[in-house]
Amino acid sequence: MDLRVIENLLELIAKSEVNEVSIEEGDFKIKVKKKADVEQPSMPVQYQMPAQALQQPAGAQQPAPQQPTPAKEEDDGEEKSDQPTGEVVKSPIVGTFYRSPSPEDDPFVKVGDQVEEGQTICIVEAMKIMNEIESDYSGEIKKILVDDAEPVEYDQPLFIIG
Repeated sequence: MDLRVIENLLELIAKSEVNEVSIEEGDFKIKVKKKADVEQPSMPVQYQMPAQALQQPAGAQQPAPQQPTPAKEEDDGEEKSDQPTGEVVKSPIVGTFYRSPSPEDDPFVKVGDQVEEGQTICIVEAMKIMNEIESDYSGEIKKILVDDAEPVEYDQPLFIIG
């Protein structure tokens, strides 16, 4: 790998929120890791495309992953009445969340719809590839946790199905 390519890669990593990158190209392997900040062990930071980061500040995205965590187990049995209970469908990849196959089409699912395991419930676009996300559970859509065309992180909760 060219030394200039490595230098450019290091500059990009230094300017981004990426903490660690591993690249393998044939026999060449490189792993770059930033020093850990104090906040990073409690909440890992995932890579975002710069265009997405400009559309919505990273601070506005952080509450969404925290919202559907099972607070009932952590709060000594207290239940939050505003948060539906059920199974959480999470994003398997980083990308942009879409509720419908195209802007003109109806959404795949709405709150109150019954879904079956394996049914397509949304799309997450990553690197110009539309990835259909299927439900891991059968049941009723209790809550949609992400707005249409919003950037999502890996493992970010998208739906609650009960």
